[in-house]
Amino acid sequence: MKLPRRQFLHLSVGAAALPAVSRIAWAQAYPLRPVRIIEAFAPGGGSDIVARLMGQWLSQRLRQPFIIENRQGGNGNIGTQAVVDAAPDGYTLLMVAPAHMANATLHKTLSFNFIADIAPLASIVRMPYLMVVNSSVPAKTVAEFIAYARANPGKLNMASPGNGTPPHLNGELFKMMTGVDMFHVPYRGSAPMLTDLLGGQVQVSFAAMAASIEYVRAGSLRALAITTRTRTDALPDIPTVGEFVPGYEATSVYGLAGPKNMPSVIIERLNKEINAGLADPKIKARLGVFGGEVLALSPADFGRLLADETEKWGKVIRAANIKPE
Repeated sequence: MKLPRRQFLHLSVGAAALPAVSRIAWAQAYPLRPVRIIEAFAPGGGSDIVARLMGQWLSQRLRQPFIIENRQGGNGNIGTQAVVDAAPDGYTLLMVAPAHMANATLHKTLSFNFIADIAPLASIVRMPYLMVVNSSVPAKTVAEFIAYARANPGKLNMASPGNGTPPHLNGELFKMMTGVDMFHVPYRGSAPMLTDLLGGQVQVSFAAMAASIEYVRAGSLRALAITTRTRTDALPDIPTVGEFVPGYEATSVYGLAGPKNMPSVIIERLNKEINAGLADPKIKARLGVFGGEVLALSPADFGRLLADETEKWGKVIRAANIKPE
């Protein structure tokens, strides 16, 4: 039977619309089962705290459990590999942390390309660092510190939680931009690093604000500056490094990603729900306790930020000839 032209066109348009309708319906139904967020580091760290905060929000909003799975090892590479290898269906996600951007240059034999093999979903927060010194250091400002370091070459020990960690890279960037000479002392974690900084075995660190702020408030360590572009409400009287070293900025970016080739409708759904969480006053307050600045970007803008950060820290790693431990 030959259909009239008008009826044929009507059916054709309806058939063409079906894939789009089904994709929208699929996104609206997502998730139909629990979602794993792979946190590639040990429990209790900065990225773990952010992952659990956002996982709780998404569980409430989307009415399915968003389960945080700590899969540490290889400085985050083991957990990342698990996500890269996962089905791109939105049920395995990655908590993006600063190490992911450094690993692309630190590790030469990775079986994945972080920028090419993940799908950026949503940024969450920028976290600051504090330039802190032991009380034995006479400098009260960054300018005084630079002058003191230049007058005492090789006598200042700069502590970090390990080779290639953000505090290490922050310090190396500072050295590159100021020309000061400091000897890097890597530790196995922030706790032993801060113990020796408090004891005077090392003199300076570009430490995570979350780990060091209470020592600053108690007067045990002196904060010379914060590494963000602008000052923070958490410590409003502390200047930025950039006020003394123009152009200096060092922050940690956290967000969520998935395997490449994830459906765009699911990416958009997750981005929308995460950005809604970042607008919630309670989540803003939780992230702001340690100076965190909420960072609500589109997936494309988050992807560009990850690429820029990877390039920036890659240059520092190559210039300082940093090797993984």
